[in-house]
Amino acid sequence: MSSSDSQCFVNPPTLSPTCGAGTVQELGGLKTYVTGPSDSKLAVLLISDIFGYEAPKFRKLADKVAAAGFLAVAPDFFYGDPVDLSNPQFDRDAWRKVHTTDKGYEDAKPVIAALKSKGVSAIGAAGFCWGGRVAVKLAGSVDIQAAVLLHPSRVTEDDINEVKVPIAILGAEIDHIAPAEQLKDFGDKLSAKAELDSFVKIYPGVAHGWTVKYNDEDEFAVKSAEEAHEDMLNWFIKYVK
Repeated sequence: MSSSDSQCFVNPPTLSPTCGAGTVQELGGLKTYVTGPSDSKLAVLLISDIFGYEAPKFRKLADKVAAAGFLAVAPDFFYGDPVDLSNPQFDRDAWRKVHTTDKGYEDAKPVIAALKSKGVSAIGAAGFCWGGRVAVKLAGSVDIQAAVLLHPSRVTEDDINEVKVPIAILGAEIDHIAPAEQLKDFGDKLSAKAELDSFVKIYPGVAHGWTVKYNDEDEFAVKSAEEAHEDMLNWFIKYVK
């Protein structure tokens, strides 16, 4: 594993299958944390980092999205097998080979179809770290109306060139996986697409993963995470309608 990748694995959450205000349901063949008004025509698909959909802060953010009036859905893209650093036998490389973002992208399509069959007419996708790559690939399709990438990992120039919907990229100043300079370059490429609204913001003094792995005792970290949550929500309020 490269040193740049190691930031993904820092500060793992304590998973809790029962946390959050929502419920776990099957959606598009995946176990999915569902929260918010079930009759909403507007949905946000939240795609987690490598620690999966049972991370309490990730679910808390889904609840915050739901409180804004969206049906928020967070599928288990890892089929009950998120990264588990407490297991001494855990093999990061083997895990990555099984849980690719290309597979995540394919698995997201039936979830989106299931939302549409329930009467949802507009969908946003928010991707965190691993999920950022899935969200940017969805943004290259016409399946969603808007995307937000939060400290994304392994996003390529080709992914950015394919984007067809309004996209916001929220990055950390201290990030070896998605360096601020790379995200600014992505922003320049997106700005050149006159028909497309885009937004890139680098948050000072925070590191990769800050939006869902902040320390509750660190006032600055909490404030920075909340600012990113608001920016994400504002993007969806503007374009998922």
